[in-house]
Amino acid sequence: MKFKIMAHPAIEQIIQLFESKGDSMYGGEAVTQLEHALQTAYLAKIENAKDSLIAASLLHDIGHLLHDLPEMASEEGIDDVHEDLAANFLNRYFNDDVIEPVKLHVQAKRYLCATEEGYYDHLSQPSKTSLEFQGGIMNSEEVERFITNPYFRDAIALRKWDDLAKDPEFITPDLSDFISSLEITLKK
Repeated sequence: MKFKIMAHPAIEQIIQLFESKGDSMYGGEAVTQLEHALQTAYLAKIENAKDSLIAASLLHDIGHLLHDLPEMASEEGIDDVHEDLAANFLNRYFNDDVIEPVKLHVQAKRYLCATEEGYYDHLSQPSKTSLEFQGGIMNSEEVERFITNPYFRDAIALRKWDDLAKDPEFITPDLSDFISSLEITLKK
């Protein structure tokens, strides 16, 4: 999968992360980290999402590639706080319209479990397991606080694509096909 393009150093670093660690399994699911990222971004693209949300979809779980915990950390009850690791990493290069949905995608799962009938029942078992140590289902006060964030709708859209992006048979474009969405959304 290795390819060489002339890209911004931040994008080259992201490509290198996916090339070096993207073949690790996505926490108990039947796809790799890279497959999950590509599926999530492609679902956003199919729905004509704005470039910032396509970029956020591609990068939402990059925090899993930034730590040295085992692939199955969540099965062992370890919260790798990947959303915070990702947001801190992305903050150097991207604007809030990319960073905030990434930072909020775990909270969006908690929110949807609290507000959308049947949402919890459709989560994969690994996602249900991680929900427990990510704070569980939001209470009403947390729900009210969550919806005050100007990026909460983007986070919900990202979360729903995230939930669908676990299909080992789903064919996506290559990573190179999403570079333009990353370039467009870099900080100026």
